[in-house]
Amino acid sequence: MSHDEAEEEVMVLKTRTEKKYGMVVDIDRCSGCQACVVACQSENNVRINDDRDFLQRRAVQWIRIERYWEGEFPNAKARFIPMFCQHCDSAPCEPVCPVYATYHNNEGLNVQVYNRCIGTRFCANNDPYNVRFFNYWEPVWPESLRNQLNPDVSIRSRGIMEKCTFCVQRIRRAGRDAAKSGIPLADGDINPACVQACPTDALVFGDLKDEDSKVHAMKNDERSYQVLEHVGTFPSVYYLKKVDKHATEEGHGKH
Repeated sequence: MSHDEAEEEVMVLKTRTEKKYGMVVDIDRCSGCQACVVACQSENNVRINDDRDFLQRRAVQWIRIERYWEGEFPNAKARFIPMFCQHCDSAPCEPVCPVYATYHNNEGLNVQVYNRCIGTRFCANNDPYNVRFFNYWEPVWPESLRNQLNPDVSIRSRGIMEKCTFCVQRIRRAGRDAAKSGIPLADGDINPACVQACPTDALVFGDLKDEDSKVHAMKNDERSYQVLEHVGTFPSVYYLKKVDKHATEEGHGKH
């Protein structure tokens, strides 16, 4: 299938959906504090990583803050970019799963069905963003931390794949509450844990198909771009370029 044919197929898929959840990340606001990482780990029962996990390159982080250095000492500058599942419209991780454990739903989310996953890791091998993780060990928490686990999120066992879900449990809860109250969901009513925890409002979540939403306006900003856009995965995550009048043209090419 050619790139044009793939893009046409994605556009057809978009017209069939009522919502398309996505996120915009303003790199100019990100300070690299990692509050989003901690919030994600707490909200989604991501297991605790120790020294062994990092040394063996088997740490599990649904969202990570990538750091890039620009310039030379003493004029070096640190650049940060949050990286997580891009919930692509044409996700390369989906067609390689032999048991249909990951698929695209009608809300633009790349869904992961834990009970169906058999841990082939084909999806991770086909993931250009390196944001899917395999559980090599059973998750263990100290007894003092057991009560902080989120009852709305399952604890993933050893041998399956996991990744960012845009805190789908919050999306479902907001939908149920709106149905009970009879009040339609408004822009900003749903926020994943990372968005809620960001102290600089660098992360914005919403319905990309809602022309009145904040994310819709931000994704059309002149600073907007998508990571690995040339691959043709059509991500649902947009990034806004860093604003730095002192940056060199070569420095901009790194982000």
